[in-house]
Amino acid sequence: MERHAFAMKIRKGCGNDFRRILGEVWPTFTAFLDRNEMKNFSLWNAEDLVFAYYETKDGAALPSSEIAEARKWIRDFDRAVTWISRPGQEMRLMYHDFGVVRENKELIRHRMFMTKLHPGCEEEYKKRHDALVTARGDKVDPGPDSNFSIWSAGGYIFGYNEIDTTMETEETPAEHEATVAWETRQLGIMDWITNDCDWLTGEVHAQVRRLAWHR
Repeated sequence: MERHAFAMKIRKGCGNDFRRILGEVWPTFTAFLDRNEMKNFSLWNAEDLVFAYYETKDGAALPSSEIAEARKWIRDFDRAVTWISRPGQEMRLMYHDFGVVRENKELIRHRMFMTKLHPGCEEEYKKRHDALVTARGDKVDPGPDSNFSIWSAGGYIFGYNEIDTTMETEETPAEHEATVAWETRQLGIMDWITNDCDWLTGEVHAQVRRLAWHR
């Protein structure tokens, strides 16, 4: 399975236009997803940012007969958004921990987050997360997290994670201390857009919303 993502920024004053366009294209867009076996599509919003995630079979390529259709709905959104990364234009993968992916999503809690990198800090962000991958080695995380991926584009960070709610446990004091240390360090290279770290900073950020989902 391959994971894909793209992102856009809603133009100032175009929020209503964006939602109207989404409603207009949704029936034909989901038919497009089904024909091309694009699974687990979801669309997320915080402030003026919109992030999309979906999955395809390994090595899948869009047939030439479908390219015109894809370009059409991209043009439909052009009126309301500025693209951070267009569909088919892969963002930079900064981190992954796919773990044991749950096919049944009924007991899955999603976590999607967005941050803004400080200028010149993209490589440091990647370096820190590469260290996590190296430390993990070949060990497969059994959960509760899976499908965990982080991308970067346009100076933004977009993270997607699926969490098995039947496996969630409360942090131990030691785990909480490690979380605080990690998040405090990360605040030196990025600013949160979503509210994932409000418990630490005391600041108020936007709560990410899932705008749409198609199995």
